[in-house]
Amino acid sequence: MSGDDNPLFQLFWTFALISLFAVGGAVAAIPELHRVAVDVRHWMTDKQFADAFALSQLSPGPNVLIVALIGYSVAGVGGAAAATIAMCGPTAILSYVVSRWLANARDLRWPAMLQAALVPLSIGLMAASTWVLGVASDQTWRAFALTVMAAVVASLTRLNPLWLLAAGGCLGFAGLL
Repeated sequence: MSGDDNPLFQLFWTFALISLFAVGGAVAAIPELHRVAVDVRHWMTDKQFADAFALSQLSPGPNVLIVALIGYSVAGVGGAAAATIAMCGPTAILSYVVSRWLANARDLRWPAMLQAALVPLSIGLMAASTWVLGVASDQTWRAFALTVMAAVVASLTRLNPLWLLAAGGCLGFAGLL
């Protein structure tokens, strides 16, 4: 059996590579996760991906839970374990090595410049995640309008986001979206 035929190998290799580019955490990797899971590998649909993301965000725990849900949908419990280990393992090792290396370079200017450069990169990746999730989940113009209105209200007021979630849930339950 080649690696291309084995879903556990595909999951592990895919998420191990993605993990190395997840500057800013798992949420920053959402565009690539979506591209691979929906467009390239066809492991799930747009709706399934959006639902998995919503479930992973509602569940207590780290943002990386989306990876376990994708892995589970592909290969059950083994897929969830393979995807999670692959997403967390390489970055944990890389973080450890880089932190040890940077500890020895405290007096140099380039580590601070590198860290400052990663901030806008991380923000851009998270903005791309917002766009990808909006396109995947907003199938009607009403849903898109609600998403935009909720984003505006959340950014301009101090209203608890739970009220926005409750309002969106009520509108969806009523069949208005």
